[in-house]
Amino acid sequence: MSDASAYSRHFGADDARAIRDAVKKDLGPEAFKSRPKRALWFIPMSAIIVASLAAILTLDLPWWGNLLLSLLAGHTLACQALLAHEVLHGALGMSRRMQDFLGWVGFGPALVPPEFWRRWHNVAHHAHTNLGDKDPDSFGTMVRYEKHPQTANFTKLAPGGRTWYSFLFLFYSFMFHAQLVLRMQTRKREEFKGFDRKKAIRQSYLCMAAWLTLAIVSGPLAIFTVLIPMMMINFIGQSYILTNHMLRPQMDNNHPVDNSMSVRAWRWIDPLHFHFSHHVEHHLFPKMGSDQAPKVRAWLQQEMSERYVCPSHVKAVAMLYKTPRVYKDAHTLIDPLNPERTVDVMKLQGQLG
Repeated sequence: MSDASAYSRHFGADDARAIRDAVKKDLGPEAFKSRPKRALWFIPMSAIIVASLAAILTLDLPWWGNLLLSLLAGHTLACQALLAHEVLHGALGMSRRMQDFLGWVGFGPALVPPEFWRRWHNVAHHAHTNLGDKDPDSFGTMVRYEKHPQTANFTKLAPGGRTWYSFLFLFYSFMFHAQLVLRMQTRKREEFKGFDRKKAIRQSYLCMAAWLTLAIVSGPLAIFTVLIPMMMINFIGQSYILTNHMLRPQMDNNHPVDNSMSVRAWRWIDPLHFHFSHHVEHHLFPKMGSDQAPKVRAWLQQEMSERYVCPSHVKAVAMLYKTPRVYKDAHTLIDPLNPERTVDVMKLQGQLG
């Protein structure tokens, strides 16, 4: 029996179900109601983005003024994507058509069509979170790299790759990975059966064309209207996504408390990021409004403090760069290009706190 299987016998699906039932009982039904009015946040966010980009293009500002507005636009674009993630899980209720519209607003700038995101994230990732080579968001196991040794060079790009360019990974990798999933994994994964991948690819090209058009219109100012905002979308999203699971053990049973990790974001920024830092909480209740996630965190910290892992966001990102990305076994991270370099994630849990 594998390490993951042995671990799963103790903390299995029944345990996860019991946790969900206990949280629901203690928090009450009000915490789990859909909150469609939260979609109104898209209005001021969209206004900030449009106004920032228009100011860069028309006001002839000094470089530092353009930089500040560029960072504001990019940050707000990332925030829209974080809220769209919530929308496409159904946490805000609303009709499918309205969810799709807001999904385009949030994920279109990231080159990700809403229906593709549902299949990739809601179905493939949530159903196979950190499960061997089945999770589309994982660098996978040594089994994969032993079958295809040339792919091991890809790990040099990622945090923990020990290359200078691995520090650039956060600034482009969400869009890059999305395109890899869209063009490669949609061909063979069961979760994409019946999915119109050609349509999604065309839609993705339209999103690219929108950015390209803005770049042409902007001329030299494209560094502020296109490049920096795109880098911000990737950086903010990936700084959370990569810390959600890649420092946790691989599990057979998809138990959110044990295969996922939350982080502590700065108090002032957590609401702006729609509590995306509460990731264990999200996997326990994907359709819960993120404004209720702090209540679940408080419950977990009180009732399961030994198992619930929630380091600071900065510490979690730093730990990514100190550890390899591939799993040798359920509890051991390994560098496929340097097999002597390994890390026990269970010991790492004590360092993360």
